[in-house]
Amino acid sequence: MTAFTVCRQGSRCWQRWLSWPGFAPQPLQHHSPLQIPGVPTARGLASTATAIRFSPATRSLFDEPLGITVHGLSPRQQVTLRASLQDEAGELFEACARYQAAEDGELDLARCPALPGGSFSGLEPMGLLWALQPRKAFWRLVKKDVQTPFRLQLEVLEGHGDGPGRLLAQAQHERAFLRDGVRRVPVREGRIRAMLFLPPGQAPFPGVINIDGLGGGLCEQRASLLANHGFATLALAYYQYEDLIQKPTKLHLEYFEEAVNYMLQHTQVKGPGIGLLGYSKGGDLSLAMAAFLKNITAVATINGPVANTVFPLCYKDKTIPSLIWDENRARVYDNNILDYSDIAFDPFKAPGNQSLIPIEKAEAHLLLIAGQDDHIINSKYYVTEACKYLQARGKENVQTLIYPGAGHCIDPPFSPFYPIGTHPVLHKRAVLGGELTAYSKAQVHAWLQIRAFFHKHLNDK
Repeated sequence: MTAFTVCRQGSRCWQRWLSWPGFAPQPLQHHSPLQIPGVPTARGLASTATAIRFSPATRSLFDEPLGITVHGLSPRQQVTLRASLQDEAGELFEACARYQAAEDGELDLARCPALPGGSFSGLEPMGLLWALQPRKAFWRLVKKDVQTPFRLQLEVLEGHGDGPGRLLAQAQHERAFLRDGVRRVPVREGRIRAMLFLPPGQAPFPGVINIDGLGGGLCEQRASLLANHGFATLALAYYQYEDLIQKPTKLHLEYFEEAVNYMLQHTQVKGPGIGLLGYSKGGDLSLAMAAFLKNITAVATINGPVANTVFPLCYKDKTIPSLIWDENRARVYDNNILDYSDIAFDPFKAPGNQSLIPIEKAEAHLLLIAGQDDHIINSKYYVTEACKYLQARGKENVQTLIYPGAGHCIDPPFSPFYPIGTHPVLHKRAVLGGELTAYSKAQVHAWLQIRAFFHKHLNDK
């Protein structure tokens, strides 16, 4: 068992959100995120030699670092950098940071720390991306169409004043979810409704099924990004998508077994086993698959319980009931923001609790990831107790990663912070938890560990 400590900072950043006007950073005086009328882009500014350079120059993958430098400034000139992007619903996300150029007039975000007074401070080369926050309160950045990129707009403004200074330069950059050559294949085989992402290069590829949390539909973000790194990845829907059931009263493990068989029979998927990546509810589903189904080699879960939740889970003649919880145990904060972290009963302490997944039956390697400040599921407790539970039964197939300062949402690298949102089952405003800087570190480290975990256990020795 291993544990990773991201930082020693407090993890109650979400509490500060409750005291902010409108529950979100106040909007900046902002021009269009795509083009300012009458002002040329950074290359065409005639009044100044200031220019923004990205590395890669025009397009990068969403989960990969982006180099940002500003050239042509005066020695030690003070400037404000402002980043923005619009999601597919037209909602605007913004971040800003104050900098001082070096003696040679160059501002390299990999070498120059951000000064206090912006969205973040310190040496944070990717801060302008992970610190993006929505103008609309409680809004989450989600990519619905992974075939198109997000367009990041970056502006360089003169000075550090409260109001926007003179525009010195601006430029755009695309943050893509699909590497060139990755194929996105809709899947409608038998009952399966999914999207398969196949990497470029020589097949067969190690196979992974990605199962997301509650809320329904099909989420392709993690699957598409994982395919960029050499995995044949199936983003699997299980309700509220196409002709799947809209309001399930129970789930059947045979549906997920069919998805496993589909992957194993695919000519471009390497056997003899596959991996599972489950987030939240997808985590307990993945563990149940590993406990009851064959040919599961590696399972990584992100803030998932080790008990069956919300829906009874049926497999052949067996039914695992859902974990009992009591909404009245929720804590209420100002403006009716709810904390649900203690509403579920402890599956490890209730005698004969049938909702606990028999993870001791799993032969797969397990990577259990938890945010220590998760306020939806007591994830740290679950993964710690699961490890003890397995070790007491002589099992050594589990590894844990616990991230202080991370809440329920541990998204792919450089995703904006999302500490307060809507509970997917109870449909009320809920604390998700976390702290901005610690979260940004956790998402990068966790993603690298997930990829390394699957590469280790799904590729031939």
